[in-house]
Amino acid sequence: MTEPLLKVRGLTKHFAVRQGAAGGKALVRAVDGVDLDVHPGETLGLVGESGCGKTTTGRMLVRLLDPTSGSIEFEGRDITRLGRSAMRPLRQDLQIIFQDPYSSLNPRHTVGKIVAMPLEVNGIKPPGGIKTRVQELLELVGLNPEHYNRFPHEFSGGQRQRIGIARALALRPKLIVADEPVSALDVSIQAQVVNLLRDLQRELDLAFVFIAHDLAVVRHFSRRVAVMYLGKVVEVGDRADIYERPRHPYTKALLSAVPDVAAFGEPRQRIRLTGDVPTPLNPPSGCRFRTRCWKAQDICATEEPALITRDGSAQAVACHFPEPAGPEAAVLVPAQATAHVSEVTE
Repeated sequence: MTEPLLKVRGLTKHFAVRQGAAGGKALVRAVDGVDLDVHPGETLGLVGESGCGKTTTGRMLVRLLDPTSGSIEFEGRDITRLGRSAMRPLRQDLQIIFQDPYSSLNPRHTVGKIVAMPLEVNGIKPPGGIKTRVQELLELVGLNPEHYNRFPHEFSGGQRQRIGIARALALRPKLIVADEPVSALDVSIQAQVVNLLRDLQRELDLAFVFIAHDLAVVRHFSRRVAVMYLGKVVEVGDRADIYERPRHPYTKALLSAVPDVAAFGEPRQRIRLTGDVPTPLNPPSGCRFRTRCWKAQDICATEEPALITRDGSAQAVACHFPEPAGPEAAVLVPAQATAHVSEVTE
């Protein structure tokens, strides 16, 4: 196994907010101790409910947000506390694709100006000139090179996201953080954009951190998957293991909500979690999922489970009572979860 391209340990981001009429300060624990590895050419999917800290994590990885604590190493170099000038050379290797293709492009700039901006800021003069390079990038992402002088409002949402992808590719990066790149697009366009990203990854040997809440899209695109809940990673493993043999109760519940078109019309069981997601202002002690978990016991309230491999499984899971490893883990709903289970017909 090669050394990780990106190595994250104990990554934390807390936001100070005012609370109450007296204006007291409280901390929102948006990300609270995340460990991740991304290897060259690999795609790591990052999934979880809205508000679990996925986007905040992604923005810290490319240093658009400063971490509260923890470390981020890129190619063996600690970039956690680098200033703007020190980070500038690394921007060529670390890029991001934003979620909203409408607000991420400056409406006053032409497409050519938008895609050329990273080259101009970094003082890069490609062979043939910047215009030629920009037109090559537009063609690479499936756009007409002659649209160089058009403005963003003249393009559809899917085309705008392709412009954002071209901008991210301008500096030939080694790692791209894709922050829900298809969630704002029409369903008919999503597959086209995901397939484009897959083709670009193979052609350019890119590494991706692919952030999404659509589990079907993540399964299609990612080789490994990390599951987040309330600011923490609760399970990490290969795509097949996570989707076919989930070991954390939260992962199991999350996957049970994904429609199975192969079983259309047949009754199937789904885990319906009781209660609301706790607030990151005051997360539960011990395991953060315990307030909604059918397996919770006293130890879950007093001792936080470590994200480690257990029982000889290759998956790392943060749970005191994980699902069994092996074929028996493929059974979707455990018997002790009957209070949380309902039969639904798709």
